[in-house]
Amino acid sequence: MQATRSRDWRSAEAMELATMNPIDELTKLTALFPTAGGAALFAGVDYIAASTTPEPYQSLLVHNHHMTVTMERQHGGPVAVEVIDERRIGDVYCRKIVLRRFDDGGPAAGRVVQFGLVRFDLGYVTEAVRSEILGGETPLGRVLINHNVLRHIDLNAILRFEAGPALAAVLPIVDHQVTYGRLATIFCNNRPAVDLLEVAAPLPAGTPPVGEDEEGTVVRFEPSSG
Repeated sequence: MQATRSRDWRSAEAMELATMNPIDELTKLTALFPTAGGAALFAGVDYIAASTTPEPYQSLLVHNHHMTVTMERQHGGPVAVEVIDERRIGDVYCRKIVLRRFDDGGPAAGRVVQFGLVRFDLGYVTEAVRSEILGGETPLGRVLINHNVLRHIDLNAILRFEAGPALAAVLPIVDHQVTYGRLATIFCNNRPAVDLLEVAAPLPAGTPPVGEDEEGTVVRFEPSSG
């Protein structure tokens, strides 16, 4: 099954990226960081249509914005990045991360709201951006926003996951608990610089969806009181 990217990029590299198999791309990203003892990250994975993604995950994931910003809106405040593992070969920098809420005990004590895998070709950004990303103190989306990097985010696929033991331990949730995530690519300066897997921690039933206002800003839709 193929997922088609939305923009018509003309370079040979971009044309190669024009179609993708989401499960193949997921396999490539997860292979970057084998789990301890071979524990499964996912007990099951389904590629689903964006239009059939249930709320609140549809508005949380089905968009062309940074997940950093969307998670900040969803959880009512800033999020912090925690780098679990990382590797670098030349300009290609890969890392396994979680995003946490800022709670009273500080970001390290905050609840995990997202798991992610990142593959970033640092050759497409400036030295200042590269240094801040490698520093691991600020979420990737916030770094690109703060440095006003010319960027576009392509949503490649929405995935339904059943958590395996490795994902359950990180989020933390129970084995086989269902959640949703996405594969995306960030184009920096019109080049495909970043490949992402972004998996949301499960949200409580009845959580209001996140949407966009007229200017494309992510906002939370509150239930009507009427």
